[in-house]
Amino acid sequence: MVFDSHAHLDDERFDKDRDSIITRAKESGIQYILNPGADLNTSIRAVNLAQKHSMIYAAVGVHPHDVKDMDEDTIEVLKALSNKEKVVAIGEIGLDFYYDHSPRDEQRKWFRRQIELAKEVNLPIIIHDRDAHEETFNILKEYDVGSLGCVMHCYASSVEMAREYIKMGVYISLAGPVTFNNARKTYDVAREIPLEWLLVETDSPYLTPTPHRGKRNEPAYVKLVAEKIAEAKGISFEEVAHQTTLNAKKLFRID
Repeated sequence: MVFDSHAHLDDERFDKDRDSIITRAKESGIQYILNPGADLNTSIRAVNLAQKHSMIYAAVGVHPHDVKDMDEDTIEVLKALSNKEKVVAIGEIGLDFYYDHSPRDEQRKWFRRQIELAKEVNLPIIIHDRDAHEETFNILKEYDVGSLGCVMHCYASSVEMAREYIKMGVYISLAGPVTFNNARKTYDVAREIPLEWLLVETDSPYLTPTPHRGKRNEPAYVKLVAEKIAEAKGISFEEVAHQTTLNAKKLFRID
């Protein structure tokens, strides 16, 4: 059984066949799916999906692309949502200096504020970091997020930084890029980072793994990520599936 620790099943690209996608995930041996929010609307949809399907859990938060529209009222809504059944994390939150859809100062402000919210409600956090590796790391270290619970979603930095993260008690989550021929750095992370600190995810509908690259991603494909990690480590798929599921359940406090 596998835990897809990050899939946007609320995305409109699943509107026509969402139930069949979820059924296919079950039939493929996917035991759990975590659906994170990216803004208030997607956070609400994630909560609703989690309440409808036993295998789905939710996280609530505002992605760095959309923090330009945040205010303290947004934080209050997220706080209320965080108390809903099956909400197990705050996320995805973080910094994105690649697209800069929100001003960087606003990204920094609301990243910190959402970490503070997570501490208030005692939930782990799911981190988005694109082209902001050093600053993201420094903020997370400042807040001692390992004691709270934290995962670097779709990790794309170096082995060296990954080692520093696990010293802080932060998990590393790998997605479809680990299967790409041109993503050697991510493959090295899969090989070098202890299995006890790894999670697997799809980031559906994005980042579809090989051999389905170019098509819409879905949770059933998370097995391809686990298989690639097994290859990198020279161990069985079953060992990767078992341990990464245990890791995700521990992080998100799922019995």
